[in-house]
Amino acid sequence: MKNKKSVSYSKWGYIFIIPFFVVYIIFNLYPQILTVYNSFFENYRQGLTQVGPNFVGFSNYVALLTPSSEGTIDILRYLGNTMIMWVMGAVPQFLIALILALIFTSSRLNIKGQGVYKSIIYMPNMIMAAAFSMLFFTMFSTVGPVNQVLESMGILDKPIDFISFTLPARSLVAFMNFLMWFGNTTIMLVAGIQGIDESLFEAAKIDGANSWNVFSRITLPLLRPILVYVAITSLIGGLRMFDVPQVLSKGVGMPDRTTFTVVMLLNNYLGTSKNYGMAGAVSVLLFIVTAILSTFVFKFINKKEEK
Repeated sequence: MKNKKSVSYSKWGYIFIIPFFVVYIIFNLYPQILTVYNSFFENYRQGLTQVGPNFVGFSNYVALLTPSSEGTIDILRYLGNTMIMWVMGAVPQFLIALILALIFTSSRLNIKGQGVYKSIIYMPNMIMAAAFSMLFFTMFSTVGPVNQVLESMGILDKPIDFISFTLPARSLVAFMNFLMWFGNTTIMLVAGIQGIDESLFEAAKIDGANSWNVFSRITLPLLRPILVYVAITSLIGGLRMFDVPQVLSKGVGMPDRTTFTVVMLLNNYLGTSKNYGMAGAVSVLLFIVTAILSTFVFKFINKKEEK
C-alpha cells in the first residue's frame, strides 16, 4: 500500500497575505514612488496649456525653500502653523486622555457603565472633520449663537469675528482636533493599562505604595510603548491636518495665512494649476519632516527607559 502524500499547510499563510501586498503595492507603494519621481519634473497646467513634463532635477525643492519677496520661506511658515496647532490640541488631548484612562481602570473607583462613557467620548471621532468644522464655523461666526449669547449677557457690545484673529482661529482648530481624537486616545490608553499584569498593582499596594508611586513606577513605564504609538500616530495625523482649517478658514488660512497648513499648500498645487512637480516636492519634504519628528518623539519618550 502506497503512503499517502502529506499535505503541507505552510504555503497557505503566504497565500493569505498575498492580497495585502498586492493592494499595498498598487495603492500605496506605487503612488509613493510616482510622487518622488514627479518631484523632479516640471509638470503643470497654465490655462489650457500643459507645460512638461520636463526634468528639472532639484529645482522644485529649491523653489520651495527659497524665501519669498517678504523674506519668509512659505513652506516652513506653514509647517510652523501646522505644528503650533497640533501641539495646542495634542497636549490637552494626551493629558485628559491619560487622566480618563486612569479613572476608568481604577479598581478603587470601580466606575459602573464604562461602556456608555467610552461610547460618548468616542462619538466626536465618528463625525466627519468637514462637518465638525462647518458646525464650529457657524457657531463662532458674527451671527452665530456664541456671539449672540455673549451679547445677551452684556459681555460684548458688538459681534466679534473670531476667525479674523490669530489666537482664536488657531485655538478653534486645535480644540476641534482635541475633541475629535481624545476619545480614541483614551480608549488606546485604557487598553494599554488593562494589559498590565494586575499582580504588579497588588504587590505595590501590599508594599504600601501610594497612588503617585504606582503611577510613576509601574503604570507610566509599562504604558510607554502605547504612549509612543499614540504620540507618533497623532504627530503624523497632525502634520496631515487639512479638513478642519480648510473649512474654518475658507481655504485661505485666515487670518493672514496663520492657519494655513502644509497639506493645504499641497492641495493648492494639485487643485489650481495641477502642478504635480511642486506637489510631489511638498509631499517628499513633508515625508522627511514626519520621519525626523517621529524619530525624535520615539527617542524622547523612550529616553528614560534606555537609561
